[in-house]
Amino acid sequence: MLKRFGSSLMVSASWLLAVGLGCQILVAAGQQQQPDRAQSQRLYPALQRPSGDVELIARGRALYGISCRACHGIDLRGGDLGGPNLLRSQLVLRDQAGELMGPVIRGGQVGSGGSAMPAQPLSDEDILAVTAYIHDVLGTASRQGGPPLGEAFELDILVGDPAVGRDYFIENCSSCHSPSGDLQGLAARISRPQELQNTWVRGGARTSERPPVTARVTMPSGETVEGVVERLSDFLLVLTDPAGRHRSFSRQGENPVIELDDPMAGHRQMLPRYTDTDIHNVTAYLATLK
Repeated sequence: MLKRFGSSLMVSASWLLAVGLGCQILVAAGQQQQPDRAQSQRLYPALQRPSGDVELIARGRALYGISCRACHGIDLRGGDLGGPNLLRSQLVLRDQAGELMGPVIRGGQVGSGGSAMPAQPLSDEDILAVTAYIHDVLGTASRQGGPPLGEAFELDILVGDPAVGRDYFIENCSSCHSPSGDLQGLAARISRPQELQNTWVRGGARTSERPPVTARVTMPSGETVEGVVERLSDFLLVLTDPAGRHRSFSRQGENPVIELDDPMAGHRQMLPRYTDTDIHNVTAYLATLK
């Protein structure tokens, strides 16, 4: 099914039958390592295809092992005879109930470079079973790099020392922040430790919520321009003035004079100085501010 053969390669039906029958046990074993559909949809909510008929899928598995496995592999990722990976096939992914795969299985297909998949002598019922099996594999297979099977869990990151974190906070953060001021009730507002840690490490706000960096540019003529910084490098400053106009300024040393107001400057300076221990300790301390 969806196979590609070199023009000079001939494989007998009896050989395919023998190989397919011999590998059915391996196919079944491979399937047992896959999560069931309910578990897959819990781990991967995007997989919303309803489960198919169990008996039809079992029949399709056997037919796939006989007619398709040699080219497309035991796991549908491509086999010894060079068939394509069905898990990434756009035709397979677009197919709903065999309306796209069926004609290719039944009539064969000529691929690029002269490669071809021969037609398979399967009945309509057999083709339906094979496509049902393929869709079942797509609906239950863990993606590459996916999480391990099992119940979902959240990593406990509250492993630091709150007392040490408090001392670090007093020394490095108390000039701008206060546990009885802007941080009062912080751990009640952000109850998940991971989100709490991410929030303070990135500066207390999402990127879209951070106050902008502004600049005041003084030209040699004495003219001044103020606005929100859009781009800044050693050679160029681009800003948007209060009227919404974009202004660009070439930089040559101290000409023009640029005065920056970056509300997040303190956090930017601290970021490369944090150690893992610092982050763990400060997070453990902030988690006590309820």
